[in-house]
Amino acid sequence: MPEDTTRTPGFFVHPQALCESAAVGQDTRIWAFAHVLSGATIGRDCNICDHVFIENDVVLGDRVTVKCGVQLWDGVRIADDVFIGPNTTFSNDKYPKSKHYQPAVLQTHVGRGASIGGGVTILPGLRIGARAMVGAGSVVTHDVPSRAVVSGNPARIVGYADTIRRPKDARTQVVPSRDSDVTETSIAGVTLHHLPLAEDLRGSLSAGEFSSQIPFAPKRYFIVFDVPGKDVRGEHAHRRCHQFLVAARGSLAVVLDDGTNSEEIVLDAPNVGLYLPPMIWAVQYKYSADALLLIFASDHYDPDDYIRDYDEFLASIRG
Repeated sequence: MPEDTTRTPGFFVHPQALCESAAVGQDTRIWAFAHVLSGATIGRDCNICDHVFIENDVVLGDRVTVKCGVQLWDGVRIADDVFIGPNTTFSNDKYPKSKHYQPAVLQTHVGRGASIGGGVTILPGLRIGARAMVGAGSVVTHDVPSRAVVSGNPARIVGYADTIRRPKDARTQVVPSRDSDVTETSIAGVTLHHLPLAEDLRGSLSAGEFSSQIPFAPKRYFIVFDVPGKDVRGEHAHRRCHQFLVAARGSLAVVLDDGTNSEEIVLDAPNVGLYLPPMIWAVQYKYSADALLLIFASDHYDPDDYIRDYDEFLASIRG
C-alpha cells in the first residue's frame, strides 16, 4: 500500500491507521486501525500490527513486533528485539477506579529479546528479563528472570531458554563405589564430581576430601532446605568465591551460564557434587519437597562478591 510520505517520512503508516507521534524510527510499519498517541517513542524497524493502541508514555526499542489487539499503556518500556503476541494486556494501575488517577504511573519493563505469547496478562510494575519467554495465556504476577520460561496462572518458571539439559544416566544416580571421578560440563570450569559411596546393611556413607577430590578448602558452608517447589534461588554469580553443591537429600535442578553456554543439571544423589568456579551465573529451582542442598564456599560471606544482575554479569564477562 502507498506510504504517506508527506506525514511520515522514513516509516510506513497504513491509510486506516492513526499515528500522532513523530518519534518513530526508520523502516517501522504501523498497520490498519492502530493508534499511536503523540508522546510515544517507537524505534527502528518495528512492526505494529492491526488494532494496536500505544499511549503517550510508552517507549519501544528497535525491531519490536507488536501483534494484533495489544494495548501498551503509559509506563510500558520495551527493549530491542522483543516479540509481543496478539491480545496481550499490560496494566499500570494496581487498584483502578473510574475517574480516580494514581499519583505516579507504575513502569513495566520488558528486556531485550524477550518473547511474550498471545493472550498474556502482565500486572503493573513488573520486570521481564532479557530473553525470557512467557507462555500463551499466562498471568504474570511477579518479575520474570532473564532467560526464564514461565507459564500458567499465576506464571511459574518451568525452564530456561537456550539451555542444554544434561541427559539422565547412571552417572547421576547413587552408584556404590570406592573411587571418585570427574565429569566435565559444557560450562567453562564447571565439573560434576562423583564421590565414593559405601553401602551395607548398616546404611550408606559418602565422603569427599577437600583439595584432592573437591577443588578447594572451604571457609564456609550453608544449607538450603524447605524451599517451596515453585520458588527459585540463586540467580547470581560470584566474582571470587568458589562453590561446591551437594543434594544431601531430595533433588533440585541447577541452571548454569558462563556467558556463552547454558546447561541445566539435576542433583539428586548425595554422592554427586557440582563444582562452580567464580563468574558462573547459577540458578537453583525445581526443589523436591524433601530437598536439602549443602553448599561449601571458598570464602567468607561478602556481599560485594555477588553479581545479582544478569546484564551486569554479561558485561563483566565480556569486559
